[in-house]
Amino acid sequence: MIDRYTLPKMSEIWSEEHKFATWLQVELAACEAWTKLKKIPFSAFKKIKSHARFSLSRINEIEKTVDHDVIAFLTSVAETVGPESRFIHMGLTSSDVVDTSLSLVMRDAADIIIKDIEDFIKILKKIARLYKDTVMMGRSHGVHAEPMTFGLKFALWFKEMERNLSRMVRVREVISVGKISGAVGTFSNVDPKVEEMTCKALHLTPAEVSSQIIQRDRHAEFMSALAIVAATLEKIALEIRGLQKTEIGEVEEPFRKGQKGSSAMPHKKNPITCERICGLARVVRANAQVALENVALWHERDISHSSAERISIPDSTILVDYMLQKMSYIIDNLVVYPKKMLENIEKSQGLTFSQRLLLILTGKGLTREEAYQIVQALAMKARASGKHLKELMLSDKSVLKHLSPKEITEAFDLRFYLRNIDLIFKRLCL
Repeated sequence: MIDRYTLPKMSEIWSEEHKFATWLQVELAACEAWTKLKKIPFSAFKKIKSHARFSLSRINEIEKTVDHDVIAFLTSVAETVGPESRFIHMGLTSSDVVDTSLSLVMRDAADIIIKDIEDFIKILKKIARLYKDTVMMGRSHGVHAEPMTFGLKFALWFKEMERNLSRMVRVREVISVGKISGAVGTFSNVDPKVEEMTCKALHLTPAEVSSQIIQRDRHAEFMSALAIVAATLEKIALEIRGLQKTEIGEVEEPFRKGQKGSSAMPHKKNPITCERICGLARVVRANAQVALENVALWHERDISHSSAERISIPDSTILVDYMLQKMSYIIDNLVVYPKKMLENIEKSQGLTFSQRLLLILTGKGLTREEAYQIVQALAMKARASGKHLKELMLSDKSVLKHLSPKEITEAFDLRFYLRNIDLIFKRLCL
């Protein structure tokens, strides 16, 4: 379990200051490895470690001339170290530092999102239990299907978020790799032991093989996991939006005191945060597509992935962090109308009991086609006349040939549909 209070804010880990600080962390770890291999004098390493600093303004100034961010960074650091700076970046290529650093930041981002998911799962579990026995209408194609409970929706989302948690834990490991293998991954100018020791110091696993970069299938998997989390949040948000429609009115997202829903219509309470989550999910999905396209690069590398990643990876992690926190607030403060749920069940005039009636009739010896024809005809009559299906069943001679009035009445008992809810919750350990 991760303690949120030990974690930085998501926006902080993607700051320019933090990026260069992480680059310096990688460079110092590599210098220390070289020192242990006696390729850098200990006195020089001591000077590097104590004096190595960077200046954002100085990096930006240098980059205007050299048009290379890593060189600008190294030049800025060298100015603070002096002659011993010749040992910094020894045998390394830019991607050794940039990609290993990116792994560190993505791992930190994963920790924040994992904590968000854990918090959200707790809320889903609580609300699922709270509404376990709250009866509502289940819908398919947006049309009344059969009765269910409101808690069952949350149980479903609870389990899906547990799968999202497993994915995030897995991709955290997938991305927790480093590479210090030189220009095309051959260790031509860097001892493989330097990679091993550097990664160990950074709590990363050395990539078994790399080109000039860490391979982007890892980043694509990470971004795909984020996209799936976002898709789940969109799924939940979309359901709340649907249930908040005036014609349904079974739930509302929280509406704060002083909040206003419309500049024109004072009566409005709109599901704006859920709509926002649905919109942001599209951005996270699009960024996953970018990550997939970054897998294929020319030969041992190009940098077509780099510009896109500087936008897509930070944006997706920041957005998913935001979306999880917003959805946690919504679910924990959701306004629910159980009475309206019961009223909506009655709107379909008993039509949602049709499958139960069909099966009872087939149990009496009718073929499925015969039973279906009887029930469908009476269902269409109920729809057209506005009468309750039970009323029509109780007065229909073709039905009374096979079913007693008591059997017909029992077929419309809501409890029949809910008899296995406890079993489902037990399977989920809820």
